[in-house]
Amino acid sequence: MKEHVIVLGGGVIGLAVAFELKVRGHQVTVLEQGLCGGQASGAAAGMLAPFSEIGEDPNDFFHLAHESLKMYPDWQQAVKEISGKSFEYVQSGSLHCVYHEADFLELESRQHWQGTFGVESEILSQQQIRALEPNISDEIIGAIYYPEESHLFAPDYVKALEIGCRKLGVTIEDEVGHIAIEAWMEHQVLRGPSGKQWAGDRLIVCAGAWASEHEETFSLRVPVYPIRGQICAYEVPAGDVRHIVYTSQGYIVPKGNGTVVNGASEDIAGYDTTVTEQGIKRLTNWNGHIFPFLNELTPFHTWAGLRPATQDGYPMIGETKKAPHVVFATGHYRNGILLSPITAKVVADVVEGKKTEVPLTMFDPMRFS
Repeated sequence: MKEHVIVLGGGVIGLAVAFELKVRGHQVTVLEQGLCGGQASGAAAGMLAPFSEIGEDPNDFFHLAHESLKMYPDWQQAVKEISGKSFEYVQSGSLHCVYHEADFLELESRQHWQGTFGVESEILSQQQIRALEPNISDEIIGAIYYPEESHLFAPDYVKALEIGCRKLGVTIEDEVGHIAIEAWMEHQVLRGPSGKQWAGDRLIVCAGAWASEHEETFSLRVPVYPIRGQICAYEVPAGDVRHIVYTSQGYIVPKGNGTVVNGASEDIAGYDTTVTEQGIKRLTNWNGHIFPFLNELTPFHTWAGLRPATQDGYPMIGETKKAPHVVFATGHYRNGILLSPITAKVVADVVEGKKTEVPLTMFDPMRFS
């Protein structure tokens, strides 16, 4: 049975969920208090790098991230074809680099357990790294190379999702302002500040860093907090950086427009997206230890976004026991771009009563209550 689904939130997760549900034939309305993709989604560096990011936890979260990476070639192609908008998607591979001999043990451990999931990787010497990245710092003595890791240009990807949703027939209402949930037990009724109402059969909460505003409505703990991530970008000739280069201090991502993105410093600043001198200095003070030529350059662009972090670091995905007509898909922290395809798929499967490809117990929205 096809339903009318209301998606609360027009970031990358909300748009991806709406896109998948509409492809499957459901009626979908997206409600966004600001502009679609205007927060963490549009500000992201666009890394699709679960193996570099997740070094110690062979659990269902890693499974979720790995499955999403595998979905990306077909997913991004479908978004491009339906939207008619191109965006950069590069299967560049990545280097997770280390500076000390003792760190090779951690690389070997990482390679061993990730290999049980079928992850392709290779531990490289300093000489082998330099063959891939000639401009890399002499301080880096080793790395694990992941040929499958990729990146995309996040603002264009999110815009393509929005255009694709509209072309499919999704109703998107943005710049609505604060949205109140007036009914949710049987039927979903939401109201904007102008008094306009929206009603549907099911509600998907994709409100990102603002999801905690609905705790009282659902009598449910929703410990999602905004973490400010600050990023800077440099103008760099094409080919000077060829892969995602990741270290314990942050990352460098090359882009096809002749820039590299350097991120990300993180701090707790509430809902303040101001770029601070201290936050950018955290990046500029160390990035020369990855690529020394960056010491001679000045960022041409700096920005910040609010990442929705949960109390335990894992997203909230799935139905609530109190109301099976309400599904949460929020709290993706720094992995919203990466996890958008798999989140869209599992949420659509939940809506249709199907068994999900990845177990959702770890992501149960009720786990904090």
